[in-house]
Amino acid sequence: MSQNTPDNAASGTPEWPTRFAELAQSAQDTRLIRYYSAGCVSGDTPIGDTSMVSLDFETTGLDPTFHSIVSIGLVPFDAQRIRCRESRHWIVRPVLPLHRESVTFHGITHSEISAAPDLREILDEVLEALAGKIVVVHYRSIERQFLDQALRWRLNEGIEFPVIDTMALEARLHRNKRPGLLDWVRKRKPVSIRLADSRTRYGLPYYAPHHALTDALATAELLQAQLQYHYSPETPLRELWY
Repeated sequence: MSQNTPDNAASGTPEWPTRFAELAQSAQDTRLIRYYSAGCVSGDTPIGDTSMVSLDFETTGLDPTFHSIVSIGLVPFDAQRIRCRESRHWIVRPVLPLHRESVTFHGITHSEISAAPDLREILDEVLEALAGKIVVVHYRSIERQFLDQALRWRLNEGIEFPVIDTMALEARLHRNKRPGLLDWVRKRKPVSIRLADSRTRYGLPYYAPHHALTDALATAELLQAQLQYHYSPETPLRELWY
């Protein structure tokens, strides 16, 4: 069991089951109503009993106000098993132009984009894959904020959902530790909590980055390793989610 003090319990994290019930009543779009009506498990639920889905986006940039989603990867899993056969991957047409610089990262070309559907066309499938599961990401400001903004552009209303953030879990372990004198003498750099570097610490294999489905799989595997090393199957969700 981790001895780290959760950094989210007192940071304004909603009581997600209650929040979902409220949103099911206030949402306007039928797809969002169905998503919220599927409900959310209690924060007391043990992580070992939780159905999760790893989510990753490739985008045209890092600011959801000025950039767009260009691909989505989803991998359902739980603490013991990753369901690769149920994974999904979509290339989607961005609302805003595809920048040359972003192509060098994710490799998605203008021709692929021109033939791709708009997110609105696949939204039913995406929300159905997320419904009733806890979303797992590596850096929640990307997936949560980009999906919220993407729906605001298309539906005039956003989306809220809890996440387990594997980057934040690594930050609890490493960035909260003050460097010692020996670290200063040897000029050691702070521990990287990027996805690939975090995976290396657990002996997980290297995957080429910047493919939404591969990164979603990499994030699912990382969470399984984090749970094995630092938590227990009985750890309640409220210690892990945001």
